[in-house]
Amino acid sequence: MRHNKKFNHLGRKSAHRNAMLSNMASSLILNKRIVTTVAKAKALRVYVEPMITRSKDDSTVSRRTVFAMLQNKEAVTELFREISQKVENRPGGYTRIIKLGTRLGDSAEMCMMELVDYNEIYTGNDKKATKVAKATRRRGGKKKTETPAVETPATEASAE
Repeated sequence: MRHNKKFNHLGRKSAHRNAMLSNMASSLILNKRIVTTVAKAKALRVYVEPMITRSKDDSTVSRRTVFAMLQNKEAVTELFREISQKVENRPGGYTRIIKLGTRLGDSAEMCMMELVDYNEIYTGNDKKATKVAKATRRRGGKKKTETPAVETPATEASAE
């Protein structure tokens, strides 16, 4: 029976699992987006989100705790300088898992895991996307601007 065994062991011994999650978390922090299997992404989400929450408080204790989990100096620096500034007002849910389909070799379900605040498509930081959204209307198509009509000789002839 599996009483009180809540996390996915991912078919690995604990040292291998911890090293894999640490490497994946470092890659996610440095690259802002990784492609992996759904099971690993769900395990990584449980591993990395408390780290991001801890990075909001930039103290020596929190840096040492995160470094003990990551073992990567560049990733810790990136987390405490860049990412913590972007997520300071977000109460949680720092990562997003987008399913991509199955892998060709073994039919494993693949997904893309990314940090939520670094995707310009969903956050609306893209100038072109916001411009299109403002220009369209629900029923009437594009917003019509009223310009004074300048009558030309062709329109005067057709009016008569």
